[in-house]
Amino acid sequence: MKTLPIHCNNQRFILHPSGVAFWEDKGMLLIADVHLGKITHFRKHGSAIPQISLHHNFNRLKTVIATFKTKTVCFLGDLFHSHINNEWLVFKSWVETLNCKVVLISGNHDIIDVERYTQLGVEVLQDWELDGFLLTHHPEERQGFYNFSGHIHPGVELRGLGRQNLKLSCFHWKENQMIFPAFGVFTGKYIIKPKTNDRIFVNTEDEVLEIPLKSQN
Repeated sequence: MKTLPIHCNNQRFILHPSGVAFWEDKGMLLIADVHLGKITHFRKHGSAIPQISLHHNFNRLKTVIATFKTKTVCFLGDLFHSHINNEWLVFKSWVETLNCKVVLISGNHDIIDVERYTQLGVEVLQDWELDGFLLTHHPEERQGFYNFSGHIHPGVELRGLGRQNLKLSCFHWKENQMIFPAFGVFTGKYIIKPKTNDRIFVNTEDEVLEIPLKSQN
């Protein structure tokens, strides 16, 4: 895996192809829109999704946590897709194996009772102001802070020769905020239209790349 270091507000962050970012100074892994439970939800309603896919998100989480010297895992909202289902038991078992702090910034899909998270030692916050950074689920402008958020599931459509198009998830960097790609499988992408001064970091299977905006035209 080829990561990409970036700097923001005199802090160093490592972007990972899975769509997470590691805040080196804090030992913090930032992850948006995992949507656990979504696979089970759709299987229950007849979608032909293989049972093995249920564990894919957890395997990816284990991999990225082990990749870095992780002290804290911070989920930027929509950790679970909706109401509690069998994936909660898998999540509970997974949390119990961790040797780091877990924080959830509540998102619009996070409707599971906070008490259940508290019992697992997971701290639930509406937002988190930390050393000049504002961690939220929805993108937000707040005076004096650089915002990290999720919710949008940003992606770009790259156009090549012969009408070849490729859709990739991405980190969408703006002047005062960076919107994270969705981490979870089967979450979809919203194709963004970046402005002139924005920066786009796309995620491939094994690499994070900054692309010039003209690549999308």
